[in-house]
Amino acid sequence: MRIKRGTTVRAKHRKLITSAKGFRTLRRTNVKRAREAILKAGQYAYRDRRNKKRSFRSLWINRINSALTGMGIKYNRFIKTMTDKSIELDRKILAQLAAQHTDVFEKIAREISQ
Repeated sequence: MRIKRGTTVRAKHRKLITSAKGFRTLRRTNVKRAREAILKAGQYAYRDRRNKKRSFRSLWINRINSALTGMGIKYNRFIKTMTDKSIELDRKILAQLAAQHTDVFEKIAREISQ
């Protein structure tokens, strides 16, 4: 007796269509187009999870640099001096201090630049 795959295929298609929710036109309704769209969306998501880290790092560097420019200190010298004095504050924390607690950041910058 042969096995009919109708229910299995329908379940697979339903799973694809539900994961294509929010897409437009045929990418939402057509199974073949939905499969292509979901694969491509997964590639974009994988790539951009890595790019997000890169863009956040550049944002932190910009924030630190703008805070240091007001004090007359160059960013590259600041970071070099921090590594020479083995101060282990990362850029994320420094950017938060520069944005939210400027007085604390200024104290740290003055201490490092001396």
